[in-house]
Amino acid sequence: MIEFTGRPAESFQFTEILYEKKDWVARITINRPHVYNCLNGDAVAQLSDALQDASWDDSVAVVVLTGAGDKAFCTGGDVKEYAETLLPRPRNYWKWFTYFGRALELLLNMGKPTIARLNGMAVGGGNEVHLACDLSIAADDVRIRQVGPSVGSVPAAGGTQWLPLLVGERRARQILMLNEWIPAQKALEWGLVNEVVPRKNLDAAVDEMCQKLIQKFPECMRYTREQLNFWKNLAWGMTAGHAREWLTLHYGALEPYEGMRSFVEKRPADYLRLRRAAAEGLSSEFLWGPYRHTCQNCGSKGLPEVFTYCGVCGSKLE
Repeated sequence: MIEFTGRPAESFQFTEILYEKKDWVARITINRPHVYNCLNGDAVAQLSDALQDASWDDSVAVVVLTGAGDKAFCTGGDVKEYAETLLPRPRNYWKWFTYFGRALELLLNMGKPTIARLNGMAVGGGNEVHLACDLSIAADDVRIRQVGPSVGSVPAAGGTQWLPLLVGERRARQILMLNEWIPAQKALEWGLVNEVVPRKNLDAAVDEMCQKLIQKFPECMRYTREQLNFWKNLAWGMTAGHAREWLTLHYGALEPYEGMRSFVEKRPADYLRLRRAAAEGLSSEFLWGPYRHTCQNCGSKGLPEVFTYCGVCGSKLE
């Protein structure tokens, strides 16, 4: 029988996050500072489990989400894991998104206020985790960035839906299309964060906001969040499934391949090569062109257009 209550934080065997509950506050820390707190499959699954627990625990009034160290809040999906598990089998992204989508939906609909403690950069999916929180406080040296068209991974699931609500249409397009860094002060001016404080004052500012939220009626707070979330939930519900499907199908194409390989190989992405190929009639939907050749020697079919030799038997293609 399900018990609709929380568990002791220490009873979870988390490896990728830290989880603490004390004095009405649940604190969740993405604990992967060696890779700028990016989210691999285990991390995003554990984040979902912690959020679910905090949502059901009546001894929790506020949830604080942050990253370990002082360089990154979260930098989105683990591109190295993507390259190893998604490029060879794109349908795995559909499965990965199950956990990522669940984490964002739990942040939206957990029934109690959430604070993003921005201790470092928030990039891509990491900024989308940030956007899903109710409130955010940033250290004054923090930067925020969306990167989808720069790395071959769009649409931004969360960014495209919620940034227009927070910063307006024109600024949302600037963030999502130009992929430029937004420093903390500009993020404050644009409405991306609620407060910017000197780094040494970050914890004190978060604690102060927690105390203000604790001193509110919980059911009134829950309903206030439900009403405030109308447009965020509407935008997410209408488009998240499409984003999941599009990204799943797209991961076998040339753009994400080049974006991820260039990241893993620590080199600039060759954007113009893809543009030149398109101008010459090739299509980035295929890594090596459409499947047009048939080998006259071994009978293999569906060989890519740009192949001059059969990839099965090695015979020259006619």
